[in-house]
Amino acid sequence: MWVCPDTCQLPVTGSRLCLYEDGTELTGDYFWSIPNNSELVLLTEGQTWQGYVSDISRFVSMFHRPHVEVIQAARQLLSDERAPLRQKLLADLLHTISENITAETRAEDPPWFEARIRDNVCGTLRIFSACASWPRTGHGLTAGDLVFFLLGLESRFRNKSSYLRYSCESRVRGYLREVSAHASVVGGDTREEYVRIVDAMGQKLRAAQYNGSYFDRGADAGSRLCTREGWFSCQGPFDMDACASKHSINPYGNRESRVLFSTWNLDHVIEKKRTIVPTLAGAIQEQDGREVDWEYFYRLLFTSENLKLVHIACHKKTTHKLSCDPRRIYKPPTKVKRRRAARKHP
Repeated sequence: MWVCPDTCQLPVTGSRLCLYEDGTELTGDYFWSIPNNSELVLLTEGQTWQGYVSDISRFVSMFHRPHVEVIQAARQLLSDERAPLRQKLLADLLHTISENITAETRAEDPPWFEARIRDNVCGTLRIFSACASWPRTGHGLTAGDLVFFLLGLESRFRNKSSYLRYSCESRVRGYLREVSAHASVVGGDTREEYVRIVDAMGQKLRAAQYNGSYFDRGADAGSRLCTREGWFSCQGPFDMDACASKHSINPYGNRESRVLFSTWNLDHVIEKKRTIVPTLAGAIQEQDGREVDWEYFYRLLFTSENLKLVHIACHKKTTHKLSCDPRRIYKPPTKVKRRRAARKHP
């Protein structure tokens, strides 16, 4: 490429010369002040360049809808690579571009539903035996999740959405079991009312199908926590408004993402065991003629009003030190309307 030394004039009308690293346009005076061996970009009329940002954007666009040849090339590079960092970068890239996100049914993406390993009968029994003692806490990786990962999903799950919906329902059912179990430590006079309220919560949850729609990409936009394509974004720790690391995952993409998503938590901002359940029990004991607003506690325990979906790295297990709103524990007293005395006509 020839450039006029005095005016930095380019041979193509309307073209411009920019620094590769940041897109700075080179003028006649500035051209001779740049360091030797600087990388330059020649832009024709209408083209733009923002430096490394443009390069990254082109890279991302290329892999947004990768061709088979791109996947094959990435696999070849990975097989020949020995440097650990480059291996990880290539493996992560290959994992992402190989996802079959748009597929939904078992027929469209069989590997998503299949087992991670295939074992003999004795080995399978050992897995079930080991998992039987695992607690089901309502969040995080459960024994059932591990069994599904190792042995594959049951035939009753005909599509991805049905399994993800079941996964969310299982977590919420676990929360309900924990709340119900607290009845055993509630005092005798209070226990009957506590059980009645928990039963009411259970009926409401069953009507809402245990809020399984949170993980179902086919659900209405207002009732799911993901995009229409199935992408979930970490909502950040309980004490932050957003995730600083921008964690995201699409469990609909492949089997590994499905299992990794099981380690994400539906975290209670106001803590369930330390705060909500004891406050509910205390409110029943001290209601003194007032009516406990159990639906307020229902929303704290089982809905996204108090639940945040967080990556395992953003799940802080410290005490949250947050309390229930004392103004919402009891329903406001009903005002009795006084009837006006009838006017006497002369």
